[in-house]
Amino acid sequence: MYTEYEIRQLPLSIARYKAMVEAFLADNGLRLDAVDYYAGVFRIDSDELLAGGGLDRNVIKCIAVSDRLRDEGMSNRLVSHLISTANERGYKSVKLFTKPENRAIFESLSFRLLAEAPKAILMETGNGGLDTYLSYLKTKSNRFEEYVKTLTHPYTGVVVMNANPFTRGHYYLLRQAAMQVDTLYVIVVKEDRSMFSYAERKAMIEAGTADLQNVVVLEGSDYAISAATFPTYFLKQISDASDTQMTLDLDLFARHIAPALGATIRFVGSEPTDPLTARYNELMKQQLFPKIEVVEIKRMEGMYGAISASAVRKNMQEGKFCAITLESMVPKTTRPYIIAHMATRALQQELDCTPKPGLVDCHDSGAHNDMDHDTMQRSINALHPYFVRLALLGNGYTLPTLEEIRTIGIEAEQAMLQATDGVNTHKGALFSMGLAVIAFTWLEQFQKNLIGESDFDTFDDSEDWDSQDCRWGFLNPMSLMQKLALLFPPTTDTHGSQVVKTYHAKGALSAAQEGYPLLFKEWQPYFEEHRNDEFVLQKTLLLIMSQLDDTNILYRTNAETAQRVKQEAKALFDNFSIKGLEDMNHSFIQQHISPGGAADMLALTVFIDSMTFFDADKYEA
Repeated sequence: MYTEYEIRQLPLSIARYKAMVEAFLADNGLRLDAVDYYAGVFRIDSDELLAGGGLDRNVIKCIAVSDRLRDEGMSNRLVSHLISTANERGYKSVKLFTKPENRAIFESLSFRLLAEAPKAILMETGNGGLDTYLSYLKTKSNRFEEYVKTLTHPYTGVVVMNANPFTRGHYYLLRQAAMQVDTLYVIVVKEDRSMFSYAERKAMIEAGTADLQNVVVLEGSDYAISAATFPTYFLKQISDASDTQMTLDLDLFARHIAPALGATIRFVGSEPTDPLTARYNELMKQQLFPKIEVVEIKRMEGMYGAISASAVRKNMQEGKFCAITLESMVPKTTRPYIIAHMATRALQQELDCTPKPGLVDCHDSGAHNDMDHDTMQRSINALHPYFVRLALLGNGYTLPTLEEIRTIGIEAEQAMLQATDGVNTHKGALFSMGLAVIAFTWLEQFQKNLIGESDFDTFDDSEDWDSQDCRWGFLNPMSLMQKLALLFPPTTDTHGSQVVKTYHAKGALSAAQEGYPLLFKEWQPYFEEHRNDEFVLQKTLLLIMSQLDDTNILYRTNAETAQRVKQEAKALFDNFSIKGLEDMNHSFIQQHISPGGAADMLALTVFIDSMTFFDADKYEA
């Protein structure tokens, strides 16, 4: 039946295929949307595209059929091919965007309607999907059934929240909403297209609302502000498709999600700056009324204007953790997650710093033949969740034990090696950065407890801390990092320990147990003073190289070469040029020299600076 036609995959990474699909869709009044797979129908022995359709994970998009395709069954075969491809990827249900006039066609192919708007409908086929999510919601809502029956006026409200990250503004919104209803459900946006992952955002909301007894944090799904229902939300720009997507998202909420929860009120925060969210709020009031009341709560104002997650992210990107805490942008339950992200940011800045001598960067692999930028990137991505765990470990009244730290560290190292196919990319950085993450998280909580920002009445000072530790500890992390490092016994089976024994050099553990004096006295102050310099990362790296006993260089070469590297780094630091740095890189590659220890210390310096930098000009009276 289908011998005249065939289906071919069209890789959109290839320019000619992408141009072909874009032209074909344009001829049919459509444009190419974000898809990760596209297939086309062709007449055998012809390159004329007659029909096509794409997939964005499990969402079918960009379906178009030329008038020249006379075999209607071939269109059905194309849709079946896309469903089968999604199933092979592990998706049990498949969604579809199409025009309202095509509803009957796709219903004949077992698709069922989820939501509709004047210009588009959203349909779904397969097992699970929306029905499974609604069953979950009903189970959660039934938990409060007996409680609600005892109330005179039972009201149930819903907030759909991204919380990237969870701020004091989000807490204020939920607290104000919770006071107006008997039960408040918070649906977390599930898409992992934000700085903070879905798991992190959900955990932050749960921890941040633990004191609000009638707030229930729910799992997110593909059915509330997702890439399936509202993809332009994640682009933060209004397009001609935005209103249609918002309408579909809101229709789905009103048809399915609100009834499953028994919700009659939806709360939103006012939006003075983001046009897309403001438009969404406007449509929400129009579309949900009168079945669902929409209550808009005025955004919380801080000392420097409205508190927003975007302002928090901006300060993070600029390495200004103190601004986040000084302006009280986030609750203390969010701070460990931010600290972990600052650690990851520091590793990322070290990796992306280009050019660097003998090290992996965006241009080359330096003196390494077993790793490249992609390998290092996979390593950073693998380590990030463990920095979160270490930060949470440090977020207690007492310091974590060696066993607790070591357990997470071993798991992190295993994850790193799995991500890099066995290449040791960040073992040294994991140790130093892990200590710093724990120290800063603990000190952050200690300081907040000390000045009365804790939910607890007293501070348990039963730990073995004398007054000098406490007085200097919360002002300067140096002593606490030293205290944590002293928990670790000397190693005997690492490259670093071999170098320490052979050359009587100071290894990573010794440097940590001394509290990184050079970092706090020279490297970080230099970085802070020159943080606006375009090449501050390279110059700080050279400063570190000129002073550090780099066990990585000693292991790869010898003491004479290591001393020469220090001298060359000092000379280039004093008379810096990019040409000189590129020449040094070429020379180091030839000699197999990699200052990996200095790279670890550069990342640690960036992290320490991001945690301690105070923008005096902004806050002066």
